[in-house]
Amino acid sequence: MKTQIIRELGQGDMLLPSLVAEGLAANDRIKVRMSALQAAHQHAEAPDRPANELAVESRAAGIAPAAIATLIAGAHLIGGGRLAAPNLAKLMKEIQDDAATMIRAVSAGAPADGEKANARLNAIRGAGLLETSNEIEIARIARLTGVTETEADSLHRLVMDLHKQLNRLAANCSEEILSGAHVFGLHAEDRGAVESFMKGLNETRALKFNHPGLDTMATRSGGRLLIQNDIGTTDAHVVVIAVKKNAITVTYTDVHFARAKFFISLFDRFEANWSGLDRHAAVGLGEDNSFYLITCQYQASHASGRNEFLAAVGAALVFLIDWNKARKLLRTWVTKDDATRILEWAARNRIGHRSFLELGGNELLGSAVRNAAPTRIGFGERLDQALGRSAAIDFLKAALRASTDALLEGRSVRMVRDQIEADLVRHFERVDGALLAVVIRQIGLAHDIVAAVSRHIAALQAGLPADRKELTRRCGHIEQKADRIALETRKEVSRLNARPTIGQLIDRAEEAIDEFEQAGFIASLMPDLTDEALLAALVELCTIGLMATEAAATGLAAATDVPEGRRADSEDALSAVTRLIDAEHAADSRERAITALVFSGGFDVATSLSVLELARAIERATDRFAGFGHLLRRHIMIDLAA
Repeated sequence: MKTQIIRELGQGDMLLPSLVAEGLAANDRIKVRMSALQAAHQHAEAPDRPANELAVESRAAGIAPAAIATLIAGAHLIGGGRLAAPNLAKLMKEIQDDAATMIRAVSAGAPADGEKANARLNAIRGAGLLETSNEIEIARIARLTGVTETEADSLHRLVMDLHKQLNRLAANCSEEILSGAHVFGLHAEDRGAVESFMKGLNETRALKFNHPGLDTMATRSGGRLLIQNDIGTTDAHVVVIAVKKNAITVTYTDVHFARAKFFISLFDRFEANWSGLDRHAAVGLGEDNSFYLITCQYQASHASGRNEFLAAVGAALVFLIDWNKARKLLRTWVTKDDATRILEWAARNRIGHRSFLELGGNELLGSAVRNAAPTRIGFGERLDQALGRSAAIDFLKAALRASTDALLEGRSVRMVRDQIEADLVRHFERVDGALLAVVIRQIGLAHDIVAAVSRHIAALQAGLPADRKELTRRCGHIEQKADRIALETRKEVSRLNARPTIGQLIDRAEEAIDEFEQAGFIASLMPDLTDEALLAALVELCTIGLMATEAAATGLAAATDVPEGRRADSEDALSAVTRLIDAEHAADSRERAITALVFSGGFDVATSLSVLELARAIERATDRFAGFGHLLRRHIMIDLAA
């Protein structure tokens, strides 16, 4: 029980049962320690006799047996009616602390008796009987541990009296275990509220795994039910719930401002009134001797609504344990706000973060990066920088879920590591897929340019007017747009350390776009043609260029699905590569046929040069797409070999 923070909250009624239990435990300890003084005296007087080391008694009282045994075995006379023993000063200090603990418990239940006992202890101290030193007068041992028939007081007599008073208080604090909660003096109407709180607590309790905490105490005081939970091990991390009929008041303390805000966020579905986060000073609590306090008022219209809210509070507490530790860890991989969002998601989905920490946390992720993507994430680089924000958040959520499922189901750490590594690989494949999608967009722009050239020539073939300036403007605009896309995508490839083949595919697509744009420029300068054979051959060459762009886009789209293990997609992608090679051969053949027509047709110089340059530009573009196809095949083979 975190007695200091409970006192700070003004809920002293919660303390008595716990203080009585602490007082009774102190009684057991002080008796062993006084017996150790007597045993040390006996051993010092007769060192040749076997010493009673009080091992059984020490263990029963929760004291380390070795410390007591060392003190007794090392005791020896030093003259002048005195003896010395190792750690004797520490023992005397512990005896005083035990006596003070017993008096504190008596004072909580019977203040007048506690005041008298404290005066007696001060008198014993004032007589020098509890002086802390590694030497002690033998007569002082007798005065401390003896109980005479005279009226002279002794520590032993004080301890005996305190023990009787604690027993009386304990009888008045008769304890019951209700759904796992330690309850004292409940009324019949309190039981449903306690059971509802514990129902929620027990639904998520397993998610704390080996971490201590979540002990609950409930009692009735001042006409209301009080429920208190220690949450974890942090001194100032406590929740106290007061229930009066269907009205609930939650008082929550925390040394971490961000965690307190997180706690409030978990109850947004309830119409509860939360106070501001007030900072309070308290010596010994938190890193800067302070803590944050919030209160919540919730008025339910009926008992079922009250119980629903109590269950929600109970279920939320496990997600506060080690919350700040988990947030700090996640902040090394994503932004601070996204780390909080991930933890909120985990709490709302009852996944939690304790399992993730239990399995190694940072090392778990570091191992996945080293094994699955050693060249993709640099030292100190965040996941959201390597994967993108959305993908990084999804990956970390999956890691939390995998860790929780593994510990709940008893699976090995190795299996969890493998699962997380495989998931990281899939996310990088999706990143590559996103980059390939941009390349597909590039190819779409190449298609737009060659389609514009094809329409221009088809208009000439049909004897229709053609807007040469519009052709130049449109092709130039598309080419500039494609250049910007290529530049930005290269930056992403470099930043994400993506596969080199993706950057090379971007280069080939850009080169093809440049050739198509050159073809558009030349087509805008070409004199009006009337030769049917030449026009038909140029239209056919443009059609081959269109087929090449379509094959490139189809193949690349299929290649993005190959990492998912889809064999049909790999076959479609490889088939598209074949069509790209065929298109290059067909374009080369058609370009030669056009060259032959020009040389045999007796055309003027302007017509001859423009037709030849137009044909060569489109043929060079198909050459670039043939190279694109070879790169695409290499990219696919890497995925199939993985």
